[in-house]
Amino acid sequence: MADFDAVTKAVVPAAGLGTRFLPATKATPKEMLPIVDKPAIQYVVEEAVSAGLLDVLMVTGKNKRSIEDHFDRAIELEEALEAKGDDERLSQVREPADLATIHYVRQGRPRGLGHAVLCAKQHVGDNPFACLLGDDLIDYRDELLKRMIEVRGVYGGSVVALMEVPREQVSLYGCAAIVPTDEDDVVRVTDLVEKPPAEEAPSNWAVIGRYVIDPAVFEVLENTPPGRGNEIQLTDALRTLAGRGSDQGGPVHGVLFRGRRYDTGNKLDYLRTVVQFAADRPDLAPEFLPWLKEFLAAR
Repeated sequence: MADFDAVTKAVVPAAGLGTRFLPATKATPKEMLPIVDKPAIQYVVEEAVSAGLLDVLMVTGKNKRSIEDHFDRAIELEEALEAKGDDERLSQVREPADLATIHYVRQGRPRGLGHAVLCAKQHVGDNPFACLLGDDLIDYRDELLKRMIEVRGVYGGSVVALMEVPREQVSLYGCAAIVPTDEDDVVRVTDLVEKPPAEEAPSNWAVIGRYVIDPAVFEVLENTPPGRGNEIQLTDALRTLAGRGSDQGGPVHGVLFRGRRYDTGNKLDYLRTVVQFAADRPDLAPEFLPWLKEFLAAR
């Protein structure tokens, strides 16, 4: 394996306005919407931890204080549960605070994912880091992030997660032009386009919300003008790095992901995710699935 710096830090952008879920997100962060009984953002942190990343930076914004509270201790609640002898719920309440060392920085204005990542510069420094978006949940049985870190260890540069999507959906994602490598699940990324029209997309391999990024991205982001949506796009910065050599922070590789991904970025996919998670829960499935079958049969 080549001698590249180890990945030890994770960055979780969580400053979005959550407009697709209004009015629920008027006072509640989108990242705190529950997937059954656990907020989506906790699954993301758990994924980072399972990949060995115990230093997590949350990039938050206005009205996101409840995220910090969730990953903090709740002494009065803990004392009440302890007094009742409710050890199971006590463990559940304490778990978020014990997952990792979590830091916070605020993105003053929502200027795009690239700008949110740039807000992590002081904390990350000259270290490679993982970036996990809260809209995408990856099944814990599919160790995507761990594989991406392994690929970074071999090739250096940055690594993006790529998933094949129907051609009519490519305009919802950043899409990659790719060439194969000697590994079946690893490709070299030669170009990236943010949300292209279907007829202009370089492929139907879409970038999903997992990245392992070289720190050279910060210099690029500082000089990246606003792109699609008048926002600073991480895709544009990675496109620049894809054209560079290893001595300048490149190249960019992709891991072709064919596992289980759950989308929580819109209402319909969020509802699908909740149902899928409930159906996988041994404490809920025996009663939930028969009810769901009866409900659907009666529609």
